[in-house]
Amino acid sequence: MALSVSNLASSLSSLSFSSQVSQRSNTISFPRANSMFQLPAKSARRGSLSVTATVAAPDSEVEDTMELKNYVKSRLPGGFAAQKIIGTGRRKCAIARVVLQEGTGKVIINYRDAKEYLQGNPLWLQYVKVPLVTLGYENSYDVFVKAHGGGLSGQAQAITLGVARALLKVSADHRSPLKKEGLLTRDARVVERKKVGLKKARKAPQFSKR
Repeated sequence: MALSVSNLASSLSSLSFSSQVSQRSNTISFPRANSMFQLPAKSARRGSLSVTATVAAPDSEVEDTMELKNYVKSRLPGGFAAQKIIGTGRRKCAIARVVLQEGTGKVIINYRDAKEYLQGNPLWLQYVKVPLVTLGYENSYDVFVKAHGGGLSGQAQAITLGVARALLKVSADHRSPLKKEGLLTRDARVVERKKVGLKKARKAPQFSKR
């Protein structure tokens, strides 16, 4: 045991410590390897942004709408209010003002063809022509409509009532067949209002006893 202590002391005495501290900062440098991915030159990194503006030519749809608008104005001098055969129909939030003129059966809604305006829906197109078909006038009158409010379904049903009321001004004898088909009755059904404490008009939140 004493031998090992003496050996340790001799080894410690042989060590010498330097009190001088190097003033150079300890930095680690890595050699720069030839990378496979090289950044482009400074001039190449600056990309040029070019913006080009082109003026689009008027669409054919806009031209067709303008033609129909001019056509309606030529057929209805003085506007809708100045016409004699006119009827107003309502359904839910939709209101339609309808003018009938002798023609070939054209239907124009808000200066657009009825098939285009009603998105080609056969049921909505049928709503518009039901009063005329009932009296056999489907190819005898042109229908001009100004509709607003609600959706397309409500507007189509409002047009039905408007056409039926306008046909009454053509002849009082039309009342009986139109009334028999229920075309002169204003459908008063509307969406029921939401109630306080409920999610919708009738739907209630889930009941929990505890």
